[in-house]
Amino acid sequence: MRFSGPDRKIISVLFVLAVTQVIGWGTVSLPAIIGRQVAADLGMNIEAAFAGSSVLYVVMGLWAPVLAKGFMRFGARRVMMAGAVLAAPGFVLLSVSTGPVLYFAAWVILGTAGSATLTTAAYIMLNEIAGRNAKSAIGALMLVTGLSSSIFWPTTAFLSGAVGWRGTCLVYAAMMVLVCLPFYFFGLPRRASLGAASSPSEPETGPATITRKGTFALIVTAIALNAFVTFGFSAVLIELLRTEGLPTPQAIAFGSMLGVIQVCARGLDFVGGGRWDGITTGLVAGIGLPVAMLLLIVGDGTYWTIAGFILIYGLGSGALAVSRATIPLVFYDKAEFAKATSRIALPLNLISAASPPILISLLTQFGSHVLLGLATLCSCGALLNLFLLSRRRPSVEGVVLQNA
Repeated sequence: MRFSGPDRKIISVLFVLAVTQVIGWGTVSLPAIIGRQVAADLGMNIEAAFAGSSVLYVVMGLWAPVLAKGFMRFGARRVMMAGAVLAAPGFVLLSVSTGPVLYFAAWVILGTAGSATLTTAAYIMLNEIAGRNAKSAIGALMLVTGLSSSIFWPTTAFLSGAVGWRGTCLVYAAMMVLVCLPFYFFGLPRRASLGAASSPSEPETGPATITRKGTFALIVTAIALNAFVTFGFSAVLIELLRTEGLPTPQAIAFGSMLGVIQVCARGLDFVGGGRWDGITTGLVAGIGLPVAMLLLIVGDGTYWTIAGFILIYGLGSGALAVSRATIPLVFYDKAEFAKATSRIALPLNLISAASPPILISLLTQFGSHVLLGLATLCSCGALLNLFLLSRRRPSVEGVVLQNA
């Protein structure tokens, strides 16, 4: 198969982003594995240890509107390089933490770096080079990045057993400088910019949109409710499976399989190409989450119900990750995409920050059924908002009017 110049460029960038996003998300997910060790070593309770992830999301969200101007002015490549440089001292500080102050300060640094490198930055980079083909490019990227937990949960468990959790942080600091930074420097386009992407010589041929009043609120609410469940579960899944009666090695094994299943679900959406949009994906996939929660509630911790939960939840959450990323493409054109995604990133990250400590607190104080009940309600709320969004799809004949 022969690829044109633009196709080769997109494939090259996708490879760079796939590697760096897997590393980026995999390394910051380490509280899911070492949370108990950190809590015991630093004299904190487990909720405080998991709150490190919350600080990460809060800081990422707060930086998102500010960095939107940086992405517009300098392009994603330079911003992502700066983020990789900043992430290394964040992991170093984490490794030398002696108490809550240094521990949370490290997560502030990692959150700042994450805002410049993770998810939103990758989508903006793809929008710079792919334009109206960004949906397919994002779907392709997610096929790989969904493996971050499957790769790094066992990796973190192995490293923490070999060199301790502090040594693991130092290894991850080195990866930022020795792997991610060179990938950004050599592998991403040097002069990519949103201005170039929106050149008058390449008019936007996608559907023009009318974003009616209140649509942005529906987008944010649907994405945030879904993220509360999926981001929270990514942090507390191992503890949830332990509560359901699985030994730690089996809990990690089941949890690691989740990433593989999520990738399979994203693959189905990717194969579908442009035949359905992010809203349709969300409506179909979103049904699986409450079904999975109810299965675990009534299953009484048996192996077959846990396996069924991992399968159904993995398929649903995997496809919903694509939906979260591509819903804005339904309502916002290429020129407005970076601004819209940056605006969405603030509430998205704030709700994602609140989720892990809330869920781990519910789990430790009230048990798994209360946690799963709340997750079911949030998943149903997200479905309702997606249904309302489906009624607001813009017509092809619409005029671009962003008044959300």
